[in-house]
Amino acid sequence: MPSIRPLSDLLVNQIAAGEVVERPASVLKEVLENALDARARAIEVQLEQGGVRRIRVADDGCGIAHDELALALERHATSKIATLDDLEQVGTMGFRGEALAAIAAVARTTLTSRAEGSAHAWRIDGADRSLAPAALNAGTVVDVADLFYSTPARRKFLKSEATEYAHCDEVFRRVALARPDIGLQLAHNGRVVHRLPPDEPLRRVGALMGDDFLQHARMLDADAGALRLSGFAALPAYSRANRDAQYLFVNGRFVRDKLLTHAVRQAYADILHGARHPAYVLFLELDPAGVDVNVHPAKIEVRFREARAVHQFVFHALSRALAESGAATGVANGPVDNVVSAAMRGDASPNTDAAGGAGSAASGAKPPFPAARYASGDAYRPPVQGRLAMESASRSYYDFAASARPATDEGLASGFRPTAFPLSGRASRAGRGDGSAPALPPSTSEFAAEAAPLGYAVAQLHGTYILAQNAAGLVLVDMHAAHERILYEKLKTVLDGRPSVQRLLIPAVLSVGAKDMAAAEECRDVLAAMGFDVAAAGPTELVVRSVPALLANAPVGELLRKLLEELREFPASEVVTARRNELLATMACHGAVRANRSLTLPEMNALLRDMEATERADQCNHGRPTWTQLTMADLDRFFMRGQ
Repeated sequence: MPSIRPLSDLLVNQIAAGEVVERPASVLKEVLENALDARARAIEVQLEQGGVRRIRVADDGCGIAHDELALALERHATSKIATLDDLEQVGTMGFRGEALAAIAAVARTTLTSRAEGSAHAWRIDGADRSLAPAALNAGTVVDVADLFYSTPARRKFLKSEATEYAHCDEVFRRVALARPDIGLQLAHNGRVVHRLPPDEPLRRVGALMGDDFLQHARMLDADAGALRLSGFAALPAYSRANRDAQYLFVNGRFVRDKLLTHAVRQAYADILHGARHPAYVLFLELDPAGVDVNVHPAKIEVRFREARAVHQFVFHALSRALAESGAATGVANGPVDNVVSAAMRGDASPNTDAAGGAGSAASGAKPPFPAARYASGDAYRPPVQGRLAMESASRSYYDFAASARPATDEGLASGFRPTAFPLSGRASRAGRGDGSAPALPPSTSEFAAEAAPLGYAVAQLHGTYILAQNAAGLVLVDMHAAHERILYEKLKTVLDGRPSVQRLLIPAVLSVGAKDMAAAEECRDVLAAMGFDVAAAGPTELVVRSVPALLANAPVGELLRKLLEELREFPASEVVTARRNELLATMACHGAVRANRSLTLPEMNALLRDMEATERADQCNHGRPTWTQLTMADLDRFFMRGQ
């Protein structure tokens, strides 16, 4: 029988390295986090052969004292926590004190540091722990060479140099996004790849994610008590085929948390196609005592003490930001320059999935605004073009609006409701009390100041698209997709609040497992708020006496089991809401105006006004765009005017 014996310190460290050091990027992450905890204001990273040959990180932080250098390379030695209370409210990136020891066990490591107030720096060798004086102005330099030289079997599992460098670059990006107040530089094989001076968050995000991301993103900043969510969430027009543009930080720490990812995904559910992935850079801040970061070896997962509150806060904050429609301001989801440029090159479609980077700013992309000749201060003058003149379209709309106005202030004309054809403030003011047709604006400058964001319809194309003219240029609207979104949002508004409940004539009895029974008991109030009356009928049986009225014909057993499964995983479930919205989306799709249906100018203009007043009007229920803008600058560039 084999005897039990204690392991050597070297073997213990090499085993620990299996959890902490997976690849060069793992080493870079740990060393960068140490630099941040040392209050560094500038960090330089040098990589060779993707980090396998060498990783050198220099910072200008507080440094390590001479008599503590050897201790810094020992396991579970740290200056960041001392008691259990410290562990329960960790405010630093690192806290376990095992990273440097694990790295020194599998790579040739040297540590050079000069503490504040020291006469000079000291260098320690990770292998023999020998100390020697060194030259260094301030801070600390960690030099890691020949990763896994002492464990050749592990080195065989590393990928190509390009792949390992890509992982290191991703770690660098995460730190740079989290700390825009720190200057960072990354060099690979002697070539500087990133040079990022301290800057404001907007510029740092633009430098790393690309200007294209910022043009398609909504900035948000919401708080509720101790919770705050800020950052940038890209609109569906910038959706991706993978998750490479998703950055979520909790108290400055990059995490991949299932609960937060679920909340974000639910916020995008109504506007994003199921096969696409959203892009975002989000920062969640809360009391460190409310989050446990000591649940994963790489500290990439967290656990929240008030998980339901955090989930609902993130979901609602992001939903409100995404609900704002560009149709209300006349700013499309994204610039059309890519479409125009692709057409001029002969491409079938623009590549919207190209990875954003620091070089995006120099790619020639232009903001989705009119050319300089239409700058603020210059009155917009519709181009002289008889068949697409603004006057006839706007006059037709005003005549229609005037004819629909009530003859008296007592009530509305028969058949007319403001919710069906909402008049803009300008249209309302243009009418006169006698019911006669409203006058057209006296000058084009007044029109420029008060024109509706989506302008006024001028034509219908093949019974499918509406062509409208606004101050910026030409607006193209998919009338079926737009009307579908309008009807969908109205149906949701009608059913929001406490749902109507359908009592079951014969209560349904379900056989469930112990986990589902526990979830049903713990979340009974949540189920009741959704419209379910669920109670225990035995040790492994649940009885369902009522369901939401809209889902009365749905299979009760399948729906409730899926709901309980999600409630076990996440503190708040959107299964019922999702099923309800699926039905409403189907109703809206069938009720929306169909292609090849001829609309009058007043009907088209009424649809445009409804779009301006509807949340999420930029996409239909299936995530497709409902409208886009071609500015005069876009058209001039396409036809090469002035070139």
